[in-house]
Amino acid sequence: MRALESRHLFSLDIDLHPMIELGTTPVGGRRIFPVSGGTFAGERLSGEISPYAGSDVLLVRSDGSREQDVRLLLLTDDGSQILMTYRGRAHTRPQVPAHGETAQDLYLRTVPFFETASPDYAWLNSIVSVSVGERRSDNSVHYEVFEIL
Repeated sequence: MRALESRHLFSLDIDLHPMIELGTTPVGGRRIFPVSGGTFAGERLSGEISPYAGSDVLLVRSDGSREQDVRLLLLTDDGSQILMTYRGRAHTRPQVPAHGETAQDLYLRTVPFFETASPDYAWLNSIVSVSVGERRSDNSVHYEVFEIL
């Protein structure tokens, strides 16, 4: 079996509206982060994130870790539309006190999938990708997204 290989797909910067605190539901604490826009840029595709079709529905689990469930509409520079969905996990590394975390203290990993009708980007429909992310102080999130080869 060969080793896992990857190739950089794009950098993603997501701007967020203020959080909506839904409260504690039977499955855990629910928070919703509506997406207000953003950008993505890579060698094979780049563009903007639609400010009208995206959100992160976050679940805070009883162990303090977070599960993401995200949908974004990517609008490429050449006019194509790509639905990006991802699920992921985030947690503060154990040695860091609560509410004292920095970007380096946060473990944030996701598994994005793509769906498009565009012939130019049809190759996205059949790839697997992973990303590494960080929260920023300006209420945005940055990800580096990699295609798994």
